[in-house]
Amino acid sequence: MADKKSTVKKTTKAATEVKTIEQLNVELAAKQADLLEARRGHAAGELANPRVLTSTKKEIARLHTAIRAAELATEKESK
Repeated sequence: MADKKSTVKKTTKAATEVKTIEQLNVELAAKQADLLEARRGHAAGELANPRVLTSTKKEIARLHTAIRAAELATEKESK
């Protein structure tokens, strides 16, 4: 019989690394610039993989979420 494949979700190093709000904001600005360039390339017909747009937007949303969580954590610590 065939063994069942176990699916184990692996966490990446980026997911476990704790970043400051400043680092997250720098990364956010870089992703937003990447998205702008990808949109320009897509409009010009130069973008080979249009899924880059979707994945970049999702990464931006994840960064916004991480920034907000860090802000709430610092507010909670200060009280």
